[in-house]
Amino acid sequence: MKRLIGFCSAVALLLSTVTPAVAELKVGDQAPAFALPGSDGKTHKLADYKGKVVVLAWFPKAFTGG
Repeated sequence: MKRLIGFCSAVALLLSTVTPAVAELKVGDQAPAFALPGSDGKTHKLADYKGKVVVLAWFPKAFTGG
């Protein structure tokens, strides 16, 4: 359950920066359909991982070295 809460919070935060019109997610809500570019160069859709555990992580480029 902690993973789902963390995932929903991460998706809500991400979507609020990308799409301001999206309603806030609450604990227990299903994550909305979305697609994001991965570090592997592919676009990953949430629907592609239905029935699997999904961990969403990202790192702000502004805080990386180099």
